[in-house]
Amino acid sequence: MSGQRATVEAMGVAVAAGVPVLLWGAPGTGKTSAIRAMADAAGWPCETVIAAIREPSDFSGLPVVIGGVVHFAPPRWAERLAEAGRGLLFLDEISTAPPAVQAALLRVVLERVVGDLDLPERVVVVAAANPPEQAADGWDLSAPLANRFCHLDWEVDAATFAQGLVGGFPTATIPELADGWDAEPLAQAQGLVAAFVTVRPGLACALPGDAARAGRGWPSPRTWDMAARLLAAAEVTGASTDALNALLAGALGPGTGTEFLLWRREMDLPDPEAVLADPQRFVVPERGDRAYAALSAVAAAVAAQPTVERWHAGWEVVARVGRSAPDVAAVAARTLARCRPPAAVAPPEVKLFAPMLKEAGLL
Repeated sequence: MSGQRATVEAMGVAVAAGVPVLLWGAPGTGKTSAIRAMADAAGWPCETVIAAIREPSDFSGLPVVIGGVVHFAPPRWAERLAEAGRGLLFLDEISTAPPAVQAALLRVVLERVVGDLDLPERVVVVAAANPPEQAADGWDLSAPLANRFCHLDWEVDAATFAQGLVGGFPTATIPELADGWDAEPLAQAQGLVAAFVTVRPGLACALPGDAARAGRGWPSPRTWDMAARLLAAAEVTGASTDALNALLAGALGPGTGTEFLLWRREMDLPDPEAVLADPQRFVVPERGDRAYAALSAVAAAVAAQPTVERWHAGWEVVARVGRSAPDVAAVAARTLARCRPPAAVAPPEVKLFAPMLKEAGLL
């Protein structure tokens, strides 16, 4: 798959998951056209805001005194998105926005708040930027703003361009995700992230030392949470390996994203549903990180569908690890304790974790 096609697919998955995404590419390579085409194909409204020609008050709201109280009035483009209930907020030329405007964008990108107006959850922020050295009066993105995006590289090769001229350029499609799509997949992805950062604690938060790298993707608690959501969405939508690689590298940086995906592939974890169907056949992994990830996946599966039978099976699996490594099983035990079905009677395996659960207020 070409780099551009992988980026197009990754952008659609990120938007479907509600993760802010930023396309980086040289001027004149069709970034704006690709984003507009994605919105048109999905039937979503798209409001384009060029950050370089805006003031901070265009995002933080214009102060207006009404009845002796100061209100921060949102601009008309934000009101139109709120009225539509869904759509894309397209921040174009974001690398030309001065530091004061970048600071005003922080709440807009992360919380979708413009002035005193909360944009609906189905409004997703998408941005485009030229590298600072190629932009008109360009700036490096500040680390706090960069850390709110999944960064995707927009590459154009001659073959893709020639094919696009003749047969049409690839258009990103936004996959339809049902309500509650992330209940079990997201919990399992978060379990994988938790297991990985336990093994590699130095990557839980690793701010790059130079401004150029800090203006792209880098690992932090926020981007690890973003990566888990992107991983879950990629699994649900059946995204390609190239698109998944682009998403994880975009959220965490290429080095950390690649290392996490290689570690995940090496884990070769069992299917949690198969484990719950026959707990006796579960083989306790020798490696602590693999055991942690397997238990997290099982506990997440139970939490997503907490029947009495599945809850008891989950405790049986967790206890098999807890007898030899209680610290590895502790997180999964707390997850099971929180999702106890109303009619369930605590099985004997719970006694193994009783002190820890009492201390946490779960028993």
